[in-house]
Amino acid sequence: MAGDIMTMLRDLEVMTSTLLPDADITKLKIRYEEILNNYEVTKRTPSSLDNDMMDNIKFYISSKRLEGLSELTLSDYYRELVLMDYAIKKPTISITTADIRMYLSTEDDNMVSTKSKKLSVIKTFFGWLVDEEIILKNPANRIRPMKQPKRLPKALSAIELEQLREACHTLRERAMLEVMYSTGCRLSEISNMLLSKINWVSNSMTVIGKGDKERVVYLNPKARYHLENYLEYRETEEDNCEYVFATARRPYRKMSNKTIQDEVNKLAKRTTIDKNITPHVFRHTMATLAIDNGIELGDLQQLLGHNSPSTTLRYTSVSEERKRNAHKRFVQ
Repeated sequence: MAGDIMTMLRDLEVMTSTLLPDADITKLKIRYEEILNNYEVTKRTPSSLDNDMMDNIKFYISSKRLEGLSELTLSDYYRELVLMDYAIKKPTISITTADIRMYLSTEDDNMVSTKSKKLSVIKTFFGWLVDEEIILKNPANRIRPMKQPKRLPKALSAIELEQLREACHTLRERAMLEVMYSTGCRLSEISNMLLSKINWVSNSMTVIGKGDKERVVYLNPKARYHLENYLEYRETEEDNCEYVFATARRPYRKMSNKTIQDEVNKLAKRTTIDKNITPHVFRHTMATLAIDNGIELGDLQQLLGHNSPSTTLRYTSVSEERKRNAHKRFVQ
């Protein structure tokens, strides 16, 4: 009982110093002790408290939805927070820095980048709880961001790109390859491309990127040629799907991210390329070859839809060919 009183005094001291940093903590502590001596105090265990984490997670997601975050982003946030709740199994107010560290450290199979994403979501969530005055302190603030190994983006050489072109068996495969390379679009952007957003006059189309941000991407001559061939074939099939890339069988509908990935996998297996080829590799390839050809970083940033120039800057370290050419040109 006396131990519980001392614990409560420490908690009151911490809370007071947080809310009233200029208060005389020593005098307040004496007054708290005088008052508490008139009561019997028993500390409740975490198991006796109501686990309100799921309610708070739902409130948080609703709040962010009102702020205009995309459903894809909200789904990612919800999944990460539910996984944390399942692992820690404590009421919100009882979660400590140690709990969060333990949760992140037990995710042995995750890459550092994945753990960093988890930590970012958790920090933002608890920061929101502090702003809403549900808790006093953010227990994740003391956890430092994890150092990520520097990984060079994987890209295809011009020869490997030609190998993949020759491996295409269908009009859809060739059109998809050329559009992925020409536009440098993300997988979700390829999947969600709409026929109504194609501008054949300017050889461009509008896509929706991260954060529901709209941008214009462009079709080079090869991409336009093969996309037109594919869409003409679809017209003969009386295909009324509104998306640029549709399933091969009726009822025609949008190709999912997984279906597009499967198509790329089948294409890669027909070649001898010793690389893990994904839809995102075509994005890296477009950026890397554009850098080789002298594109300005600001232009590349806009084409790729990067918010920060630092994200685009990483492509400058990829091209050994460009460094070699620069050395020949400037070091005499």
